Amino acid sequence: MEKLIQALLGEVNKVLLGKEEQVKMALTCLLARGHLLLEDLPGMGKTTLAHALANVLGLSYNRVQFTSDLLPADIVGVSVFDRNNNQFEFHPGPVFTQVLLADEINRTTPKTQSALLEAMAEYQVTVDGETRELPNPFFVIATQNPISQSGTFPLPESQLDRFLMRIELGYPDAQAEVAMYRGLDPSRKLNTIKPQISLEQLGKIQRAVDTIEASDNLLGYLQRLVHFTRTAPDFAFGLSPRGALALLRCAKTWALIHGRKHVLPEDIQAVMPAVAGHRLRDAADFSDQTGYALVEKALSSVDVI
Repeated sequence: MEKLIQALLGEVNKVLLGKEEQVKMALTCLLARGHLLLEDLPGMGKTTLAHALANVLGLSYNRVQFTSDLLPADIVGVSVFDRNNNQFEFHPGPVFTQVLLADEINRTTPKTQSALLEAMAEYQVTVDGETRELPNPFFVIATQNPISQSGTFPLPESQLDRFLMRIELGYPDAQAEVAMYRGLDPSRKLNTIKPQISLEQLGKIQRAVDTIEASDNLLGYLQRLVHFTRTAPDFAFGLSPRGALALLRCAKTWALIHGRKHVLPEDIQAVMPAVAGHRLRDAADFSDQTGYALVEKALSSVDVI
């Protein structure tokens, strides 16, 4: 299983140069059965990463460009009256896929953003009173530009909470950027990525996450971290039980990716910024960027033992 995971990481790293840790974090999110939010400036490789993950996992893939005039029906589908059969016929939208790239999700209105809530939470959509199941597995990989940029609509807390992780890619290092200057444009190599895993193997890895052990001491450390976010005066609100469970699941997946059968405190510390950063706000400064600083404050204030 470890060799299979390394093959997945190696294939994606071929097209996303110099971003090994970010790729590993993104794969952790998908193996933990979660949805991923990629936030960064335009042109940083967010779409390339999403497409590469879909290719390497061998999953069907649809992309929706979110704009201010996008409607919910453009995502979930619409029923159209068929005169020949004298009945309405449902035309499924792009959400009926295994990997949905919601590109620039914060450039559309809250009404359209909310069209994804049911899909992400319950893996189904309801159209015209009829509920339709989505494919299994189903992942949403959304990209968003910083809210300081014009034409953006901040995601509400309920929408953010549906994303298991939020990560940033950042600028490439000098070596990776020079390689791109020499003609190694990552987007040109996307079609060279071949599936490295079957659906059966993917399910096996996801089920293996549940077998990773977490000791009582480790769970105690996790609870102290969560309790700190709920009681420290700097925090506007703390992690919810769902957020705490998300942190534990991602820590187990991170341990699995590194070939361990048990969770270490370092695993929680590694994934907590991506899991909790978008779920926390500073009581004095309610901006979207305060969460990472609060995570660092919790990690530095709570003893492991």
